[in-house]
Amino acid sequence: MALIALTTSVVCAATHGAKARKVLQTIDRVNTYWQTNNSPEVRSFWDNAAYHTGNMEAYFLTGEPRYLDYSLKWAEHNNWMGATEKDPSLWRYKNYGEGQQYVLFGDWQICFQTYIDLYWVAMGAYVPQMGEKPSIGVSPSKMVARAKEVMGYEANSRANDYWWWADALYMVMPVMTKMYKLTGDTRYLDKLYENILYSDSIMLDAETGLYFRDGKYVYPKHQTGNGKKDFWARGDGWVLAGLAKVLKDMPKDYAHRQFFLDKYVRMARSVASLQQKEGYWTRSMMDPQQAPGPETSGTAFFTYGILWGVNNGYLPKKEFSPVIKKAWKYLTKTALQADGKVGYVQPIGEKAIPGQVVDANSQANFGVGAFLLAACEYVRYLDK
Repeated sequence: MALIALTTSVVCAATHGAKARKVLQTIDRVNTYWQTNNSPEVRSFWDNAAYHTGNMEAYFLTGEPRYLDYSLKWAEHNNWMGATEKDPSLWRYKNYGEGQQYVLFGDWQICFQTYIDLYWVAMGAYVPQMGEKPSIGVSPSKMVARAKEVMGYEANSRANDYWWWADALYMVMPVMTKMYKLTGDTRYLDKLYENILYSDSIMLDAETGLYFRDGKYVYPKHQTGNGKKDFWARGDGWVLAGLAKVLKDMPKDYAHRQFFLDKYVRMARSVASLQQKEGYWTRSMMDPQQAPGPETSGTAFFTYGILWGVNNGYLPKKEFSPVIKKAWKYLTKTALQADGKVGYVQPIGEKAIPGQVVDANSQANFGVGAFLLAACEYVRYLDK
């Protein structure tokens, strides 16, 4: 079994400075609002699963048992599975699908990130600094059985075209590195590299290092209303955040690690250059007029991705601290509402839509997850 050391550098609010304690209070206000108003007993599809990636990060940061219990209830409700089809000959992924046969479709695989995190909690690899070791009445092997079955099948398959849309790079890339840490099997890392090369061949923009959402949006075949490249903020947010998560778990001596690091740093700089003066990123990053105004999910994923790089020494603090300052101001002064609601989240979609209304009441599970990721990393930033 691969040894694991989860990032748990901060737990008790009393150990932080005043600014960090304030952010911890914000995390609790946001997460308490969401969990009070939304049942954990919902399906394991991508939107719910994206929330839980943020919720688990909040648990690792704070040790708050309510957060852990919420994700456990969700995982148990879904029997620790994504899509449930048993026969591998019927498993599908080559187009969008919410049916139970789409086992290899990334939107049904992001849940494994949280299941694996919960496994390590159950195994005692993470123990809160304050309070008792959590008691989890589930067999650890059950928690990861389906993940091993599905992701093992993918790692051993000949196909490499699994990730044909940008969102998948957040949904599944971190699953592959988590599977490596779970099993010690480098086939997961090699499949990660093989799959992203395919993704790059169909939707990476060589000029900027940014990603078009999928092959339909590649310039110049597709353009904004003003004839510009149409980079969708949440799509690129998925990618930057996914790369940060991959680098967090990828071994330092992995043969292709530099490939991922170079991609991440280049993308972070391109993202930073397109931030609006108010701190957010517009839905179409290069053409603010395509869908004017703030958007939170893409902004929060970018904020998390950039903060992680600064906190871990991959992005220069002097260069990126103004970006972080503006982004955090937007997230807490505009996106965050007084009751703990996170607003200005573009609804589920795949592009910037002219005329679509996004306002203070526009909230979504994945938007809260992104906000929590950014806020947790901001605490670590302040502690440094």
